[in-house]
Amino acid sequence: MSRTAVIVGAGIGGLAAALALRRAGWNVRIIERAVSPRELGYGLGLAPNAVAALRDLDVADVVLSRSFVPRRGELRRQDGTVLKRAELPPRALGGPLVMALRPALHGALLDAVGADAIALSTVATGFTTSSGGVTVHVRSSVGDDVVEGDLLVGADGVGSAIRQRLHPSQPPPRPCGIVAVRGVVHGAVPHLGDCDAVYYLGRGVESVLIRASDTGIYWFLSIARDVIPEGLQEPKAIVAHLAPQFDETWRGVTAATTDLRFDALVDRDPLPFWGTGAVTLLGDAAHPLLPQTGQGAAQALVDAVALGKALAGNAPIEPALRAYERERLEKTAALVAQGRRTARVMGTTNWLLCYLREWAVRLMPIQQFVRLSVRVNRRAGTDIRH
Repeated sequence: MSRTAVIVGAGIGGLAAALALRRAGWNVRIIERAVSPRELGYGLGLAPNAVAALRDLDVADVVLSRSFVPRRGELRRQDGTVLKRAELPPRALGGPLVMALRPALHGALLDAVGADAIALSTVATGFTTSSGGVTVHVRSSVGDDVVEGDLLVGADGVGSAIRQRLHPSQPPPRPCGIVAVRGVVHGAVPHLGDCDAVYYLGRGVESVLIRASDTGIYWFLSIARDVIPEGLQEPKAIVAHLAPQFDETWRGVTAATTDLRFDALVDRDPLPFWGTGAVTLLGDAAHPLLPQTGQGAAQALVDAVALGKALAGNAPIEPALRAYERERLEKTAALVAQGRRTARVMGTTNWLLCYLREWAVRLMPIQQFVRLSVRVNRRAGTDIRH
């Protein structure tokens, strides 16, 4: 008899979980508070583990056709001084690093799931469990209702209502002392010259301009909170405040950008367990990561694939969920810790540490840097290549 999974959240993790569970023989119903299923957003990196997960979900070819593989980059000081120029070996990570604009990935997942599986403008307000399954209480413009299922997956992001219900005494999201401005611009590729990516390092500042499609550049600016005036949060104002410190490449790309976003970066302390009974968590709801890991979207995709495999066939639900959580919890907790360490190093305002950081990056061959990245990812259990 077919079983039904209720998924809260129609972001990358929720849609990937729907695909994985459907391929495992489940019916899926997705609850999404937004009014539109199409996700806006910026850019993301898809390391080989993310591409492998997309292949498991049978959407890799579509995503890759809309993405870009950077081959050549430069490391610069903010004033444009080139510290290192490097070619990224295409197989150094077990496959190329793929850059995608978020709507390209989300759109491919949404098309594969189908919009008819999603209840939009619907907020999950709570849930109850019984021996017969899970009842999710929802609220929409037509009033209060319930959605019944055999299991519940909370994929509703860093402020997850499902996580809050499972872990009511948990601490709030943890600020890391870094704020970020992100942007996407089309038609500005000539500003990059013969580079696909330019990476800037400064005192309390880290920024990357990188091609993420044939015409699009994704860029981000991470700044230690005390580098900019207190209370400054308007993204264009932050860019204008810092622009004089950067070279004409950075100024040209950011000045052409009209689509920007400000975020105060946060993560959450790892949980001792994710779910109970027929309820579990996935993606940012379970383990929000700082962007310095480069693994936020990838880990949601890997979670989804692991969840689908655990629940394939007629596997008993509760033991399968606990097995999924055991497989993923320790690995993602390691990435939370890794992100915090990296953020401290990259966001430092200490002049001596900035000098030592620059010296280390300049001396390290690109192949050694890539090998180090591979070892870190394998220790964190993120490499799921076939």
